[in-house]
Amino acid sequence: MKIETYIGQLLYRYQCVTVPGFGAFLTEIQSAQLNENTNSFNPPKKLISFNSHLKNNDGLLANHIANAEKTSYGFAVSAIAFEVLSWQKTLEEDGTINLKNIGEIRLNSEKNIIFTPNDQTNYLASSFGLSPFISPLIKKEVLERKLEEVTQKETIALYEDEETRSSNPFLKYAAIFILGLGITGSIGYPLYQNQIDSKTLVVESAVQKKVENKIQEATFFIQNPLPAVTLSVDSAKVESPEAKLMPYHIMAGAFRSEANAKKAYDQLIKDGYQARMLGENKHGLFPVLYGSYATMAEATKAQKEIQKVENPDAWILVENL
Repeated sequence: MKIETYIGQLLYRYQCVTVPGFGAFLTEIQSAQLNENTNSFNPPKKLISFNSHLKNNDGLLANHIANAEKTSYGFAVSAIAFEVLSWQKTLEEDGTINLKNIGEIRLNSEKNIIFTPNDQTNYLASSFGLSPFISPLIKKEVLERKLEEVTQKETIALYEDEETRSSNPFLKYAAIFILGLGITGSIGYPLYQNQIDSKTLVVESAVQKKVENKIQEATFFIQNPLPAVTLSVDSAKVESPEAKLMPYHIMAGAFRSEANAKKAYDQLIKDGYQARMLGENKHGLFPVLYGSYATMAEATKAQKEIQKVENPDAWILVENL
């Protein structure tokens, strides 16, 4: 029996998984990391360590195996003991054992156990489906220079446009006020000056408003925007009473975007799976399932088939009823 599969399942749900007579695998949550040298972001994850001094049987692993294999607790304890003997023999002969998706255990020159975790598997359920990504370097100086050029061009064009539209009215007012100067003398000039000031204020206000709009547009413009997605209510999201009697789920993924979750669900249906899409969980994720099963034995059988032909990392989520 390969008990590392069951150890991996428990690491998603618990901070400590003890293998009786061998040691305990411990987890610690690490927050998201930023590598400034490579501009890369790593999602939150569980760091796995190993303590060879914690060997007492706490019943967690044995109970989980007994439920999964539909067998007795005593048989599960015996199976674990047999696997531990196999590990110890391998360590003595080869010096190294590899536990799939967990890590590598080896003996040093002093016969002490050294554990190297597998960094490719993230056992933090809330980060399921998230992967590291590299952000392109943003050149702020270039953006500010382009913004300044756009602002200047728009300001000049707006002034020219306002001057063109306002030239005829200005001439009309000028002719009237020049005629008035010959008649009223000192009364005409103040009125003409007030009119000029008023028109200048209108032009400056229009220029300022249009420049502010262009600054906002240049600041918040996003190249290649994603197309709008219209979502329809899918019957797969409504859990029927029968679905609640199938607490063993094979996970296909969990998505921050409901639209992406819907796409993954549609693809699984197209591929022939009896897929399901659950509602948003407390972590803000939308889980998508290959299928749900009434017993662990059924789920394990389906999981092996999926791991063989579709997804080697597919895992079983046990829902508390």
